[in-house]
Amino acid sequence: MGNPDLPSLGADTSDIVNSSTVASKVTTKPPADRLPGNPTPAPAPGSPALNIPGSSPGPRQHEHHPSIVPADPDDVHDVDEFTFTDGYATSSTGSTSVTSSVYAHTYENGRRYQHFKNGRYPIPNDDEELNREDMKHAMLLELCDGKLFYAPIGEHPQKVLDIGTGTGIWAIEMGDRFPEARVRGIDLSPTQAVWVPPNVDFLVDDCEKEEWLDRDVDLVHFRFMTVILKDVPTVLKHAYESLKPGGWIELQELCAEVLCDDNSMPEDDPVKYLYEVAYRAFAQFGMDVRLPKVLEPLLRDAGFENIQCIVKKVPIGPWARDKTLRVIGMYQKMAVQELLPALGGRPFSALGLSQVEIQATLGRARHGLADMSVHRYFRYFFWFAQKAPK
Repeated sequence: MGNPDLPSLGADTSDIVNSSTVASKVTTKPPADRLPGNPTPAPAPGSPALNIPGSSPGPRQHEHHPSIVPADPDDVHDVDEFTFTDGYATSSTGSTSVTSSVYAHTYENGRRYQHFKNGRYPIPNDDEELNREDMKHAMLLELCDGKLFYAPIGEHPQKVLDIGTGTGIWAIEMGDRFPEARVRGIDLSPTQAVWVPPNVDFLVDDCEKEEWLDRDVDLVHFRFMTVILKDVPTVLKHAYESLKPGGWIELQELCAEVLCDDNSMPEDDPVKYLYEVAYRAFAQFGMDVRLPKVLEPLLRDAGFENIQCIVKKVPIGPWARDKTLRVIGMYQKMAVQELLPALGGRPFSALGLSQVEIQATLGRARHGLADMSVHRYFRYFFWFAQKAPK
């Protein structure tokens, strides 16, 4: 049975066209049997484990989907197959206001960018991008059976840090689920909700600065962050120092590498090519969008132990036979589609590409995304590791 608070299947959705409608309609509260702390089901006997580069022997948890089974060609649907339920609460009882003095932005080609720390993040922070981020949150809840995290932090965490909080939706959910915990979200941009649970606050700050002030934290959470950090080892060390003995770090990361298991993707596939260009483009900013697959040695060097990883395949588009994966694939396709204009801004311009070259690359990728006979997917890596107990 699917989560009733997440997208239902088979109903009319003619009004669903982009992440704005998804972000405004999807609710993120899962049923009780999906609350954090419930044990993750053990992999089926004989299920394959992923050999992660740089890994070493030791206790490790793997959840690696085998090849995704595609739907029959006559049974592949696009957006019309999906609908989204109404009503994610935008405020909580007893909320408190968020204030910040850091509101400077710059504008390029009709998009808004954060200006704090010289605006080094090359993706916009405007409403279009924020809606896309909230849509990805809904997708990950569906992918993870409603779990906000996998780290075994127990039922009574006291302090939680969300690094790169974005809209703050994950931090707000954590605050609702753990009302006795203090949850703090940190981001370069003041783009969080104005009204939040009383145990949640947000701070505009740079996680790559010399030190963090928070200490004795139970969980430090990252999502889609390691790919846009310039100094991941230092940030992981800061996270280690902020944790209490026995505390946990969790990193939920997309490896931006387009893969295919059944040879349906040609070598010159336009979506694959798009992400190869993106890999080179983000490297111009000192960022590695494929780093998530090799985080274990960095975690170990930062001092963490009990390093574990869950790996999930996410289809790009609703081409899978499994209906839940089709919902997830629809989310992922929309996320890529709405990222295209942002990639064509600062990132691709940093490579010295002309506007003709940029628009040609984006146009071919956009056309390629509509082809459900090509079974592309991404891998999502969920790393969690522990600071040694005393």
